[in-house]
Amino acid sequence: MPCNLELKSKVENFDSIIKALNALGAKEEMVLNQCDVYYDYPDFKLKLRIQNGKNHLIKYLRDESGPDRWSNYDILHLEGSDPRSYLADFLKESIVVEKVRILYIYKNTRIHLDDVKELGLFIELETIMDKGEADAQQRFNFLVNELKLDLNNQIKMGYKELKESK
Repeated sequence: MPCNLELKSKVENFDSIIKALNALGAKEEMVLNQCDVYYDYPDFKLKLRIQNGKNHLIKYLRDESGPDRWSNYDILHLEGSDPRSYLADFLKESIVVEKVRILYIYKNTRIHLDDVKELGLFIELETIMDKGEADAQQRFNFLVNELKLDLNNQIKMGYKELKESK
C-alpha cells in the first residue's frame, strides 16, 4: 500500500504560497473539481472521489494522533455511468465534501491549494514515501520551510471531520 506524509493548514489566501511555489519552480498541473463522498466504514476511511468526470474509490489509514500524519492509501479507479448510485446500494454515505483544488507538483510532493465549500481555504502537502521515511521527511520539511508553514497550526483531521465538527 503506498504511503505519504501529509500536512493540512487553513490559510487566508494563496498569494504568498503561489509566489513561493513559483520561485521553487513547482509546476501548476491542473485545477480539479472534486466531490468526495465519504462512507461509514469501521476499519478504515473510505471515500468516492468524483474528479473532473472520473471516479476513484480511495481507502486510507492515517493516525491523526502522532506528530506526523503518515497515510497509507490505495486507489481503485472506477468505471460506469454512476458509481455513486452503485455504491449506495451497499454502503451508507456519511458526508459529502466539495472543493476546487489547484494541484502543484514539486519533485515527489503534491501541493493542494483547496477551496472547500463551507470550510474555506487550505493548503495540503502530500510527500510520497518512495525512498524511505527519512528521505520523505527531509523533502517534506524542506517544503514546509520554503512555504513558511507552521507545523504547530496544522489540522490533524480530514475535511470530513472538519465538516462534521462545524
